[in-house]
Amino acid sequence: MTPDLQPKPVESGRAPVNGIDMYYEVHGRKDGVPLVLLHGGGSTIEVTFSKVIPIFARNRRVIAVEEQGHGRTSDRDAPVTFETSADDVAALLRYLKIEKADIFGFSNGASIALQVAIRHPQLVRKIVFASAATRRDGYYPQLWEFMEKANFANMPQPLKDAFLRVNPDRQQLRIMHDKDAERVRNFEDVPDELVRSVRAPTLIVLGDRDIVKPEHAAELTRLIPGARLLILPGGHGDYIGEVVATQGDSHYPELTAQLIGEFLDGR
Repeated sequence: MTPDLQPKPVESGRAPVNGIDMYYEVHGRKDGVPLVLLHGGGSTIEVTFSKVIPIFARNRRVIAVEEQGHGRTSDRDAPVTFETSADDVAALLRYLKIEKADIFGFSNGASIALQVAIRHPQLVRKIVFASAATRRDGYYPQLWEFMEKANFANMPQPLKDAFLRVNPDRQQLRIMHDKDAERVRNFEDVPDELVRSVRAPTLIVLGDRDIVKPEHAAELTRLIPGARLLILPGGHGDYIGEVVATQGDSHYPELTAQLIGEFLDGR
């Protein structure tokens, strides 16, 4: 993946929210219900969403953001948590004078999207909850085994390269990695009663070889009223063409974006 292949936003900026300058970019149309994209852990907008942004932007307004300490967004002297990142997203929407949005979160971004729906339900119309779980036992044990050994040296090189393309500060890259790894290691179950409180129509998405157990994803469709389930072939991020995905070039990103688009457009 090279910089000249990245989708070009029609607008970008940094919003002063909760003590940080949060980077955002707008793609596609200027009207309609916005679709907010929340990237995965250790990532940038391009890492997670470069393959699907052009597809979504054909017929909707897309707002992609980078969370605390990631890429072009500044950091604060505090840990990064799903709850504080959700509050940052809510503050950004208010800064942009957006009353209600659809939110598509991938991996850590999905956990943030869920917290936006729990903590700021009035801002959320629909949710796409992709490749994430609400309980530790919803992930395969290999994730926790990997995270116990995670350090900056074995951070995937494509993630390091993507960060440095948009922010050359190597010290900030290291801080971001360490905070993100600590957040995952300290992952706490979201109480079922909070998950049940989500009223936004929700699409649960994962790959059939993902880090999330399909049984957990199916359980979420029973916990969240009216939630739907979409399981696609591939591993973590393959179905959207995420930069460290293992499946390589395929038509899955376009298929995934079309299916998600139909969910968002449905009544």
